[in-house]
Amino acid sequence: MKKIKEIKEIKRILIAAAASLLLLSGCGSNGMQKENSDNASLSVKENTEKEAGDNSDGEKKAELADGIYTAEFTTDSGMFHVSEACDGKGTLTVENGEMTIHISLGSKNIVNLYPGLAKDAQEEGAVLLEPTEDTVTYSDGISEEVYGFDVPVPALETEFDLALIGTKGVWYDHKVSVSNPTPAKDQKEESPEESQKTKTIDVKDGEYTIELTMEGGSGKAQILSPAQIRAEDGKITARVEWNSPNYDYMLADGEKYLPVNTEGNSVFEIPVTALDEELKVIGDTIAMSKPHEVEYTLTFHSDTLQAAE
Repeated sequence: MKKIKEIKEIKRILIAAAASLLLLSGCGSNGMQKENSDNASLSVKENTEKEAGDNSDGEKKAELADGIYTAEFTTDSGMFHVSEACDGKGTLTVENGEMTIHISLGSKNIVNLYPGLAKDAQEEGAVLLEPTEDTVTYSDGISEEVYGFDVPVPALETEFDLALIGTKGVWYDHKVSVSNPTPAKDQKEESPEESQKTKTIDVKDGEYTIELTMEGGSGKAQILSPAQIRAEDGKITARVEWNSPNYDYMLADGEKYLPVNTEGNSVFEIPVTALDEELKVIGDTIAMSKPHEVEYTLTFHSDTLQAAE
């Protein structure tokens, strides 16, 4: 009887051990499978998110060819915007893949910008964006001096932080975005070599006189004709003289030029990028109560070209 009891006890122990082993094996398996499944799901999720993020960044940071563009500049505030004369747009420059947009604001009330948050702009060593003095011209012909800024653009079609401080000395956070870039109207899609070639004029180096015609303005102000020109390495510079001493600067070929004389009629030396074609220039006159920028069209006639005596 005792032996039978011992056998039954041994069988009970073996069965219990087997059951425990089976139970332990099942939990471990299920646990491992769940952990593996969770890890696999997490891995897939992370990879999917990473791929989506990479694609998203790729789309947002789609490269533009180096050049100059017109682009929309949008802000989150009616108190912070580009000048009404600029139609909500700025000039986007792309160089070596880096993007910067120049914006002309509505006044001189904003004295600094910071590409980031206002709290960071106030930290020691923060590099603030300094203003430029821009002249904007409204549709009625009235011009105004305002502040402009060159703003780094991290990505297109995406909001980024841009803090500002006004004349009252208080920093504010804003969100801005740059979108819809289009090549500047006067920009041709050509290589630098081709661009240089288009501005090279086939005139032998030397000093010349040339007749010019002029359109624009009220008709009272005129540039005297003939004008003196200098040809050098395929480039021509014209010395133009107004019939007035009241012009304090000219804009030609995207650059600002100051008078080369201090007495008498205003005289400027400006580039001539083509003969027998209309060239747009702007003259700023101080003859009125306020300075005014006036647009003119000049045409230099090659058939009147004569060597200077």
